[in-house]
Amino acid sequence: MKKFIIKLILTFSFIVCIWFVISVVSGNGSNSKTFVVRDGQGVNAISEELYDANLIKNKFVFETWLWFKKSESKIIAGVYDVPANISISHLRNLFILGPGQSQYAVTLIEGWTRDLMRQTLDEAEIDSARFMSLSSQASDWQKDYDFLADVPNGASLEGYIFPDTYFVDQSTSEEVLIKKTLNNFDKKLTQDIRAEIKKQDKTIFEVITLASIVEREVPNAEDKKMVADIFLKRLEAGIGLQSDATVNYVTGKGLAQPTYADLEIDSPYNTYKYRGLPPGPISNPGIDSIKAVVYPTANDYYYFLTTKDGEVIYSKDYDEHLVNKAKYLD
Repeated sequence: MKKFIIKLILTFSFIVCIWFVISVVSGNGSNSKTFVVRDGQGVNAISEELYDANLIKNKFVFETWLWFKKSESKIIAGVYDVPANISISHLRNLFILGPGQSQYAVTLIEGWTRDLMRQTLDEAEIDSARFMSLSSQASDWQKDYDFLADVPNGASLEGYIFPDTYFVDQSTSEEVLIKKTLNNFDKKLTQDIRAEIKKQDKTIFEVITLASIVEREVPNAEDKKMVADIFLKRLEAGIGLQSDATVNYVTGKGLAQPTYADLEIDSPYNTYKYRGLPPGPISNPGIDSIKAVVYPTANDYYYFLTTKDGEVIYSKDYDEHLVNKAKYLD
């Protein structure tokens, strides 16, 4: 009985000490301070910076409390306004609830190239130059993303920066934003889609390259599936894709009809001069364009054009195509 009482007293004393340390022994004793938790930052690094900023008085206690509460992986990155004399328990709650500062919505449009993303990134206070640099070599990311395995050496992440709306804040680095886009791509390219690509004896890189062209050619999901089938038939028959979008990628003009001079530009991306797929994606396609290439709508057409009103006109042969060009474009 005596041992039980002693054990009870020691346990109670330990709990009181822990409560005192957690609830009282923390805080900077001055005005509130701004503190940034960066994406991917570990508990040790966070506690070190908290201690250096005089926001906590004991790193061990802070780390132990997070471990005890199983909160090490629950801390949310962001910019925090840490009140004066905040307790460690309250500080932990603050970090797992998330920052209160504003977030920015960064919308990357389907069909944009990396270069076209620059202005939007800069407006969201994302360093576009660093974003471009970090995404310039797909090989730097291959170890973390298996869908990049067949990307040729020296190629960028063009085509894989999945277009969508992403929420960022002051703590979001360029590397983290790229990871967000690649994680999104990884999720959208389902196992069923990957299995079908493999079944068709294609590579993901080939599919994304063609999807990037389809994305720039037509906006409607059903037309994308039609156009994808046309391009696939032309590839199989050894006929040039003759895609205006690939020429515009070279010139940067974005014309509905490239000039004759543009069509003569000597570039492997000029699919009027060179047959087969271009060296890589010419844009970052959305899931509709990717699915269009994987699940095209079979048809008898080999040519198409888009009118000024956005209507897609299909032709079975070149003579019919010339008639439609004279009717709708000239």
